[in-house]
This record gives sequence, C-alpha cells and structure tokens, in this order.
Amino acid sequence: MEADRVLPEKFSNSDENMVKITIHNQHGFKTNVEVIDEIPVQFQKRDFLKSLEIPAHKKISFDYLLKPLKRGEYTFGNLNVYVSTFLKLIKRKYVFNKDQLVKVYPSFIQMKNLDFLALDQKINLHGIKRIRRIGHTMEFEQIKEYVRGDDVRTINWKATAKNNHLMVNQFQDERSQPVYSIIDSGRMMKMPFEGLSLLDYAINSSLAFSNVALKKKDKVGILSFSNKIDTLQKASSKLSQLNRIMEALYNVDTGFYDSDFSLLYSRVKKHLTHRSLLMLYTNFEHMSALQRQLPYLKAIAKNHLLVVIFFENTEMTKLTELDVSNVSESAHQTIAEEFVHDKLLMAKELQKHGIQTLLTPPKDLSINTINKYLEIKARGLL
Repeated sequence: MEADRVLPEKFSNSDENMVKITIHNQHGFKTNVEVIDEIPVQFQKRDFLKSLEIPAHKKISFDYLLKPLKRGEYTFGNLNVYVSTFLKLIKRKYVFNKDQLVKVYPSFIQMKNLDFLALDQKINLHGIKRIRRIGHTMEFEQIKEYVRGDDVRTINWKATAKNNHLMVNQFQDERSQPVYSIIDSGRMMKMPFEGLSLLDYAINSSLAFSNVALKKKDKVGILSFSNKIDTLQKASSKLSQLNRIMEALYNVDTGFYDSDFSLLYSRVKKHLTHRSLLMLYTNFEHMSALQRQLPYLKAIAKNHLLVVIFFENTEMTKLTELDVSNVSESAHQTIAEEFVHDKLLMAKELQKHGIQTLLTPPKDLSINTINKYLEIKARGLL
C-alpha cells in the first residue's frame, strides 16, 4: 500500500484550501481502507475519517478543504492508513508523510478574485460601485478623432484645423503616484469578527489593494506600526514589489500595545517626502480615542492625501435590529445604538477636518477600499 498527501505550496488565509490524498493499492485483491489525517492543531479538528474500498492494483484520490484563520506555519502530522480485507478480521496500519509544513499567507485568493477591478471598473456586480468621473486628470495620453459623447472642452483646435475634422485630447489617470497601506497593529486590531481578527482583514485588504494599484501603474508600499514601527516597505512599481509586500505582510503581528500615532507622524514626515495616498487601517471604538489621535491625523493630512479606514461593529449593528421583549434587552439595544451612532460621528468628525474616511463592515473591507481608491483616481484628488 502506498499513500501520499499533496499540499499546495502555501495556504491562503481565510479561504478554502485544497488538500489531496492519493492511495495506491498494490495488493492483488480488493481492500477496505480507513484514512485518518492528522490535521494541524490550529484547526482543532480531531474527527477526520475517510473510508474507502480500493480494487486490486488501483489508485484512488480524494480531497478535502481547510480554511485557516491565522497566518503562520501549520504542521500536518501522520497520514495514517488502516488496511483490511473484506473479512475485516485484522487491520494493518501504514504511516506516511510525517510532519509536513505549510505556511499560511495573506489571502492571495481574494487578491486574484479582485484582480479584474484594475482592468475595468464599470462592471455591474454586487458590491462594486460605478464611479462618476468628475473632470479629468491632466496627464496627456493622445490626440484622437472626436466621437459623439466626448467632452467638447477637450477639443484640440490646432489639430482640428490641420486635419479638417474634429480632434480631441485624451487624458488618462495619473500614473506612478506613491500609494501606501498603513496598518495599525495595536491592541484594538486584535478584535475578532467571524473568526478573523481586524488585523488580518486589514492585511488581506492591503494585499488585494496593492495588486490593483500596481496594475494601475502606481507605486505601492506598506507600513505597519503599534508602539514602534514594525515594517516599512518603500513604494515601488517594480513587478517584484507584490512578492515583497506579501512577505512583509506575512510577518506583521499584533501585540497588546497602544498604537503610537505621534511615532507614525514622525516616520511619515521623515521617510515619505513626496505627496502620497495613505490608506490607514485602524479602529476607534469611542470618540475620545479618536480625539486623542486627531491632531496627528490632521498633521499627516497636511502633506498627504489621508484615507482613514475603520470598522463598523457588526455585532452591535445586529443588536440594534433585534425585537426586544424585556427591559434588559432594551438596555442592551440602547447601548448598541449609541456605539453605532458614535461610529458615524467619528466619520463626520474626520471629514470635517478634510480627512477622507471609509467606515466599513470587516467582510466588505477589500472591495470598499478598492472602490475608494478608484474614486480618488477618477476624481484626480492626489
């Protein structure tokens, strides 16, 4: 009897990943086989059992799916195969593939699924907004013949006189602009929603967003911080930049420290000398927490286009939608409504000071972040 466990080169965090098992019966008779795979401890799954009948000299394969919720190294134990004949009087145990290691990276599957947004933002799918282009950016692309629907304000009169028919200037989104994902890895980002921490939601979104920005020919970089600067990858538009970002995001982790926004401001001022688009992933649960950090956010926004991305508390939102039946439930609902209202006030407070804001449910983070980026590019704000 031979068996093999085939693992992908790496797992994608928060996505279904396929594991394939192949078993080859080299006996000259049909066998009954029970397969027990020792799945990594992170999954807390101890009931794996697959029963098969394998004809003589035949090979059978099957697969199963695993969904990791945390980045890092996962170790598979033994692949145990118990073999018996049709009488089932005795079983023989075979052991294969001891201690296989696989690394779980930020969600590259989600990144690939959202890859098309870099090519066409006019696709009408659920969750994807059409962006109204307000004016145009001033990066010249070419002169072309006028067709109905072109903006008459872009008519090139010299080219029109030379060719004896209407010609217009065509513009494109400005390219090679520096774009940074700034990830707050402080204790507030440890909060879990649907099994995944806010930090991992932010990391998955940063990877998908960086891929789209690179396809749009912008320079992308990342920065992570808590009580110190953990990671700083300077913006670049090279093809290898996405792999560097993925490796850097793999190592981002959170402790239980308060985030130092004054340190963030000093590092941004020192290292990011050109005006850049800064997508800051953070979270505030109370207005007082925002007020403490607002002076630093305003200082950063003076020299850069800052977008503060923080999270709706979806559990609180669910509480506000329940039908209450007693005083205790009514009190809980009142508190939940106050939390939801505070989030909206925070967004308005940031906007009042000229800071772009995105308040989003965790599960919609990636698509909403990319939409915000496409809107900024379309409006030529950077």
